[in-house]
Amino acid sequence: MTDTRGPQPQYEGYATGPLPGEREPATGKAGPYHPPQAYPSPAGGTQGGGTQGGAQGVGGVQATRLPRTGARTTPRTRKARLRVAKADPWSVMKVSFLLSIALGICTVVASAVLWMVMDAMGVFDTVGGTISEATGSNESNGFDLQSFLSLPRVLIFTSVIAVIDVVLATALATLGAFIYNLSAGFVGGVELTLAEDE
Repeated sequence: MTDTRGPQPQYEGYATGPLPGEREPATGKAGPYHPPQAYPSPAGGTQGGGTQGGAQGVGGVQATRLPRTGARTTPRTRKARLRVAKADPWSVMKVSFLLSIALGICTVVASAVLWMVMDAMGVFDTVGGTISEATGSNESNGFDLQSFLSLPRVLIFTSVIAVIDVVLATALATLGAFIYNLSAGFVGGVELTLAEDE
């Protein structure tokens, strides 16, 4: 067979140059790869300095960053909104009973101290003498206020009032707990807002 294509042109790279496996490595020192940047590199980050210069420039910018003046510095206080849905009548009765006893003891002590102070100031003598003169006659000396308002009688009378107060306060507090539970079933109870101090 005869080759009718004629003489073919010879490419210089393939005809005269070495093959890919026979090429010698480059003798020059390759520099680091610099990817394209969308923003200009900071001061000191030139092409000769490389990545280290760029890092130093970024560090300098971060070191000189100032805090925000409008930053919130006051601590936040956590709040919780709760609702008293039910009051235990038994616990209300115990607490009200103890408080009523304490109030009764305070009443008796305060009455005794007040009587002693008034007796030391001579109030009973002055008032008692005036009443005796107003109510007295030739046959009787009149009403003796000092003997009527003696310390034992005052303490007994105050103790009776304190006992009655204990009974009434305990009963009314327990009844109030039942009434509160009934009303809380309709309106939901008393709402409280609790805050936590920091």
